[in-house]
Amino acid sequence: MFLRRFLLTGRTFLYWFGARPTLCVADVNVVKQVLSDRSGLYPKSIGNPHIARLLGKGLVLTDGDDWKRHRKVVHPAFNMDKLKMMTVTMSDCAGSMMSEWKAKMEKGGSVEVDLSHQFEELTADVISHTAFGSSYEQGKKVFLAQRELQFLAFSTVFNVQIPAFRYLPTEKNLKIWKLDKEVRTMLMNIIKGRLATKDTMGYGSDLLGLMLEACAPEDGQNPLLSMDEIIDECKTFFFAGHDTSSHLLTWTMFLLSTHPEWQEKLREEVLRECGNGVPTGDMLNKLQLVNMFLLETLRLYAPVSAIQRKAGSDLEVGGIKVPEGTVLTIPIATVHRDKEVWGEDANEFKPTRFENGVTRAGKHPNALLSFSSGPRSCIGQNFAMIEAKAVIAVILQRFSFSLSPKYVHAPMDVITLRPKFGLPMILKSLEM
Repeated sequence: MFLRRFLLTGRTFLYWFGARPTLCVADVNVVKQVLSDRSGLYPKSIGNPHIARLLGKGLVLTDGDDWKRHRKVVHPAFNMDKLKMMTVTMSDCAGSMMSEWKAKMEKGGSVEVDLSHQFEELTADVISHTAFGSSYEQGKKVFLAQRELQFLAFSTVFNVQIPAFRYLPTEKNLKIWKLDKEVRTMLMNIIKGRLATKDTMGYGSDLLGLMLEACAPEDGQNPLLSMDEIIDECKTFFFAGHDTSSHLLTWTMFLLSTHPEWQEKLREEVLRECGNGVPTGDMLNKLQLVNMFLLETLRLYAPVSAIQRKAGSDLEVGGIKVPEGTVLTIPIATVHRDKEVWGEDANEFKPTRFENGVTRAGKHPNALLSFSSGPRSCIGQNFAMIEAKAVIAVILQRFSFSLSPKYVHAPMDVITLRPKFGLPMILKSLEM
């Protein structure tokens, strides 16, 4: 049984999780203080070694000069020109999924599909293509191992972290070590294959190719990232880019099915701007209602429920003197439903609150934390939003949908927020 003691001071309070002092930071002004810092006062907190093993010590978990070095390599892969080129791949992957749905239903009929599972496969397909290009089949094997590793890692979250225990050959540790070794081996084989053909085919234009090219040593200089660091970046991109996107799509479809008037509004906008063809990057930029809908989904069902930092030295946060090493937890769901920030309708679904953009949606410009905020905000947020727009647009072009009577509303946090019993949906084709 964990001992929790609380020192209440409004939205910022100190408590103990086991023997670990933790400061809950739910005041949006204090959140800004923490997340906007550029001096390194609040480095990333990696309390659970299994979570670190899952994510890889890439851009998400590094700090200081290491973070700057990693960002220099990874950032070019996420510029808008590169992302627009990826839009075709995203739409093609979604189109293949639609074809499978259509094949399951007779003409003019309907079919029940678990969209939660379908979106996991779709986003794995997208990330495999965009990260590993021609090696995407091998990339999907990485995804399967990573998913198993995710559930094992989460099962240790509430354990008291005794450093020596991570080295003991327990049944769980042995399984985690085995999966991690498999992931690293698969990624290393993909990298070796790419290096073997670089003289004739180049490194490739996907994420892996861009990293390998940026890290190629020139004039005797050391590469920007080591091979182990490139593997860690692949793990980071695979988990962060796949899992969060999958659940964003899932909760978006849930809200579209429970708000049919918005489903029609969005379909009209998609057909007006995209017609029945494959959506392009320029078309997706014009989908203002879709964008508002996605942002409101992220507010109510943020894929990640909390952000953690730690005090890099003795300092003061929200009027509380905090000793070095104290963990700072920012509860995203609490901030996203704060009535003082979002108004009395904070618990209601209202996409129009974003009609003037993110910074004007609430009473504080930095209140939406789905992709974090400040200099360490998620580098892949544009990738995630473009992918979600592309997939939702393709679905709206071809299908109408409603929630299955089998659906049970039970959100479950397994590092990311997912429906515990899936998302069974009744799909009906709009194509003659």
